[in-house]
Amino acid sequence: MAQPQTREWQSTLTVWSPDDLDEADRELLREAHEAASKAYAPYSRFQVGGAVLLEDGTVVRGSNQENMAYPSGMCGERVAVFAAGAQHPGAVMCALAIVSPSPKAIADAFMPCGGCRQVLVEAERRQGKPLRVILQVRDEDVMISESA
Repeated sequence: MAQPQTREWQSTLTVWSPDDLDEADRELLREAHEAASKAYAPYSRFQVGGAVLLEDGTVVRGSNQENMAYPSGMCGERVAVFAAGAQHPGAVMCALAIVSPSPKAIADAFMPCGGCRQVLVEAERRQGKPLRVILQVRDEDVMISESA
């Protein structure tokens, strides 16, 4: 009988003050906040914006898009990642900023949903390089994971 394999997955989030981030991370967060301002969220009123930084410096933005036929909408980070894949096939995604300006967002509980996590992990594995994830609620502290 074959022996089972063990696989471990661990994610560590580092918490930063926005003032302590480098300019590239602050700019990516600004792009994500701009994307969130274009969210279509009439039902939840929970806007989310995503901004993907590609290896060549290109930034691709996306925002959540809701639909009355729930769950036909899509999360902001997934819109950004899928747009990057559609517009720049094969490009390496270095970082993804995900933000919400919503008063409903809870800073220390703001994370991608399970579907989005699956998309991020698969994107990271497909490109063979880590995808850094940067999370922020409103203008509060920033949480960073060095990989999906």
